[in-house]
Amino acid sequence: MPMHDPHDPEDRKPEEVDASKGFESSDVRVSGVAVFLLALCFFAGVTALLAYGIGKAINARMAKEDGPRSKWSQTVDLRSLGDMPNNPEMQNKIAEMTQNFPTPRVQTDDGNQDVADLHAREDLLLSNYSWVDQSQGKVRIPIERAMELLAHRGLPVAPPAEQAPLMTGDEQPTIALPLTSGFARTAYELDQAAAQAVEAKRMGQK
Repeated sequence: MPMHDPHDPEDRKPEEVDASKGFESSDVRVSGVAVFLLALCFFAGVTALLAYGIGKAINARMAKEDGPRSKWSQTVDLRSLGDMPNNPEMQNKIAEMTQNFPTPRVQTDDGNQDVADLHAREDLLLSNYSWVDQSQGKVRIPIERAMELLAHRGLPVAPPAEQAPLMTGDEQPTIALPLTSGFARTAYELDQAAAQAVEAKRMGQK
């Protein structure tokens, strides 16, 4: 006799439904809904407590890194001043806070005015006479006048470097020419060759 599988759709019998009332007469299970609501409330409560604890920990860490409170770390309530673009009082408050803030301050005009002021100061120094040290009589002259004096007098000549006397047992180093084996000599080689030629000519004249 063949075995029948109770889960086989072909072996299932259709459930008898009382359709005389015209609607579903069975109710949903209240216990399932209550368990779901309790689990949802528990999950929301745990999440809220966890978020609160994390926030407190982050605030405590930030307060520890910021150090003790000072006059620059005070909280200012500006909500009573209303909309800043249309409220002159709030604009004045922001300007006052910006002026009193210690340096370095954030530039409010992308640095254009600061660069213009710097160039104006440079132009004043480069184009006018000014004191460098009035007690010593040092004066800063315009750059054009300095260029004229430099062209007229020439560049100052540095004094020759003093050579220390040789120690006992030391000898003056001699350099054999050429220093390179290539076709082009270095500037030092050319200078040495010229100096040797002048020295040889002077000795020949003697």
